[in-house]
Amino acid sequence: MKKIFFGSVLILSLLSCRENNRQAPTVENAVDNAESSVSETIKKNTRYSSREGNLVHEIYQELVKNDKALQDLDKRITVINQETEDAITEYDDVIQKSETYYNDATALSNSVTDSVTKKQIEKEIKASSEKYDIKTQTIRDLIAKIKANRAAVHDQYLVFKIRKTLPEIEKYQNAHPLKTDHLNQVINKQNKLLAELKNFK
Repeated sequence: MKKIFFGSVLILSLLSCRENNRQAPTVENAVDNAESSVSETIKKNTRYSSREGNLVHEIYQELVKNDKALQDLDKRITVINQETEDAITEYDDVIQKSETYYNDATALSNSVTDSVTKKQIEKEIKASSEKYDIKTQTIRDLIAKIKANRAAVHDQYLVFKIRKTLPEIEKYQNAHPLKTDHLNQVINKQNKLLAELKNFK
C-alpha cells in the first residue's frame, strides 16, 4: 500500500514539473539572445564558467552586433586604450630603468669601504638623480594625467554599458511576466499531499 501511495506521489511530482515547462515568449530581446550566445559558448567550450562572464557585457555585445555607432565607439575605445598603453609603456620603461639604475648604484655605493669616497659617490648619485627628476617632472605629470584619464574612460564606458542595457533587461522582464497561477497550483498540490500524509496510516 505504501509503495502504491509513494508511486502516485512521484507521478504527481513529475506532472507538476511538466506543467512548469511552459513555452518561452517569442518577443525578440537582447537578453534572450545574449543567453543563447552564452549557451552556445558553453556548448563549444566546456571550460566556460558563468562566473567568467557578465550579463551586462553579454547583452551589450548583442546590441553592438546590430549597431554601427556602437561598433565605431568600441573600435575607438580599443584604439585609444592601445595607444595609451603604448605611450605609458614607452615612457615608463625609460623612467623605471633610470630609477632602477640609481637604486642599484646606491646599493653598490654602500659596499665602498672608504668613508670619504663613499660620501662623495653618494653625493654624485643623488645629484644626478635629482637632476633627472627635475628634467622628467613634466613627463611624469603627463603620464599621471593619462592614467587618470584612462581610469575615467574605463568608468564612463562601464556606466554607458549599464545604461544602454538597462532598457533591455526591462524589455526581457516584460516579455517574461511572472504570474502566481502556477505557484499557487503547486502550493495547493503540496497542501493536498501534506493532508494525505498526515492522515495516511
